[in-house]
Amino acid sequence: MKMREHVTVVGALHIGLGALGILAAIIILAVTIGPGVLVLFLEGDSEPLTVLTIIGGAVALFLIVTSVPGIIGGIGLLKWKPWARILVMVLAVLDLLNIPIGTLLGIYTIWVLMQDETVQLFAPAPGQ
Repeated sequence: MKMREHVTVVGALHIGLGALGILAAIIILAVTIGPGVLVLFLEGDSEPLTVLTIIGGAVALFLIVTSVPGIIGGIGLLKWKPWARILVMVLAVLDLLNIPIGTLLGIYTIWVLMQDETVQLFAPAPGQ
């Protein structure tokens, strides 16, 4: 497989992982806020809704904030933007801490994006 294809795979994997993170955020919001709303309607107590909204919202916000850069970087890689290579390498280093899937993705991403052939693919064309 040529480096061009590896870069495409890395971009797609980062977009996919980011999309899964956003999906997880939506599910967490539904799972945490739903029971609070149920208690509010059945018993009239708003405290569980408040607590669950704060917890679920914080977790969902964290997931969204950590997922969106991966989607942006992945799209940038697919469009061969030089800034995307740097962004995704930074994300790959952070992914190393996300054992086991993130670690595997981080290692693969760093390997692909550090290759000389890949660096040349993202170099600006002469005269630009």
